[in-house]
Amino acid sequence: MNKLPKPSQQALLAALDAITDPSSGQGLASAGRVSGLQIKEDGAVRCVIEAPPGGEAAYRPIRDAAEAALAAVPGVSNAQVALTAPASGVRMTKGAVPPPPAATPPPRSAQGLPGVAHILAVSSAKGGVGKSTIAVNLACAMVAKGLRVGLLDADVYGPSLPTLLGLERAEPARDGEKLVPIAAHGIKAMSIGFIVDVDAPMIWRGPMATNALRQMLDDVAWAPLDVLVLDLPPGTGDIQLTMAQRIPLSAAVIVSTPQAMALADVRRGIAMFERTHIPILGLIENMAWFELPDGARASIFGEGGAMATAAELGVPCLAQLPIDIALRESADAGVPIVIGAPRSPIAQRFAALAEAVLAGLSIAQKPIPTIRFV
Repeated sequence: MNKLPKPSQQALLAALDAITDPSSGQGLASAGRVSGLQIKEDGAVRCVIEAPPGGEAAYRPIRDAAEAALAAVPGVSNAQVALTAPASGVRMTKGAVPPPPAATPPPRSAQGLPGVAHILAVSSAKGGVGKSTIAVNLACAMVAKGLRVGLLDADVYGPSLPTLLGLERAEPARDGEKLVPIAAHGIKAMSIGFIVDVDAPMIWRGPMATNALRQMLDDVAWAPLDVLVLDLPPGTGDIQLTMAQRIPLSAAVIVSTPQAMALADVRRGIAMFERTHIPILGLIENMAWFELPDGARASIFGEGGAMATAAELGVPCLAQLPIDIALRESADAGVPIVIGAPRSPIAQRFAALAEAVLAGLSIAQKPIPTIRFV
């Protein structure tokens, strides 16, 4: 336990300024190379050094010197410095993810990750539809069926997995060159929120964010897994498209609410997966209704929109999930409802959803038949 008072931000910046920036000749802080400086209650310090384009290799010794300088400031219990470089991806702290792949890594093989049978993307194309809560409970429902399941929070800008699993203070250990995912409720979990301070703004451009995700795939000891659930960030922009192209996804499911605005985004999401030749197992309609005390259903966000859209687009509607107060409470408490109340009606819906998804994955993995004309 650190007994000294927390260090001041001025003292930390002064320590960083004692290190010369190779590009400008100024101190690191004065040169504008330092961002996201965070001081935790226990005296742990986190920050990011932003190298110039293509300068990652040259700035690695600078990053190491910065960590040593910060650790020497009175009151600092631990110092971790991340290094970013626009043209070469992102290098996490030394105690976290190993060095990133090249700026433009080659396409992944069809086999995907060694020891991982399937990678399932859970996508929403729109934020605020409950996608992450569904991904967590879907993963736990698969575990309840005897599968080995991993869960990767792919949203580097707004990681929610630490909160949903009650693991805000968890930090991954290292096994040789690999990080060990956090064990929680029978699943193997990984999130950028386990590596950097979740309160620190992630000011990363698309290539940095994409390469950070690639590191959390390639440099984490996932195997053996039957299914790795990938909780994609919302949207259908460059980051999401690059992920879909570079990650060996087995299939995808798309989460939506019933209203027209969300369904318009669903169509764009489906178009993105079709463009990248990823099978779509179906849609999940979340917040489909709210059950009133008398048993009647109030369709707050409209009625049946996702089911109609699924039929229009030729994909199944895998589940309809109601607005459920217990589900919200379990998410805030960090205990998935599938674990905390496995016999509840909403947990049973997740169990049925897991069965439908696993059935879809078994079909998706069958080889394409060869047709010969004689």
